[in-house]
Amino acid sequence: MTTAKSIFTAAPVAKNKLLSQATASLFVRGEPLNSELTKRGNAMLSTAGSGGKLTLPDLPYDYASLEPSVSATTMQLHHTKHHQTYVNNSNDLLEKVDAALSSGDGSALIALSPAVKFNVGGHINHSHFWKNLCPASESAPPTGPLGAAIDTSFGNFDAFKAKMTAKSIAVQGSGWGWLGYNVETGLLEITSRANQDPLEATTGLKPIVGIDVWEHAYYVDYKNVRPDYVNGIWDIINW
Repeated sequence: MTTAKSIFTAAPVAKNKLLSQATASLFVRGEPLNSELTKRGNAMLSTAGSGGKLTLPDLPYDYASLEPSVSATTMQLHHTKHHQTYVNNSNDLLEKVDAALSSGDGSALIALSPAVKFNVGGHINHSHFWKNLCPASESAPPTGPLGAAIDTSFGNFDAFKAKMTAKSIAVQGSGWGWLGYNVETGLLEITSRANQDPLEATTGLKPIVGIDVWEHAYYVDYKNVRPDYVNGIWDIINW
């Protein structure tokens, strides 16, 4: 199972590969697309299967495995309905992007950009989120390089947890709280992103742990009390 620790440990190793993908050139009628569109295109292509289609990932646990922090009902709805919708919409967009690239229609690509950011971002974010979670019996505070990095960046784990909890609860409307790795400074950072904005494509930070604070992630279990949900999810983080 992919853990936050394994993602953090692999981040420096993957740096050159990721940078080479991020600098790949996309051209329309001989003119390079702007860097934002290039990043979004690369993010989209990196999540597609060999057939060029995005697919809903299987979960590494049963829907009921995260109870009582998150109910089986919430997990099933979140995974098979909400995430599946992002996958379906993204695949429709892939076809439209492909057509626009083939015809060299830069205006169409720009018009598609917000929907690509939202739907492909939703797929990227949720694919990461499922790996962030595990049954409570398997969750324990991080040790090793990740634990040391948290101490270096925030002082100690409790200080980190308090800061990320506050950041996630404070998201206005819908969005995500994130722990990300800054490859330039070598430090971890806490931030939030609105809606489905993917962390790496919009900030350059490599995602380590994300907390989904859209209401569909917690309304069945916690109604509109987001703080209770965020506090509860710490019991099932897959460090």
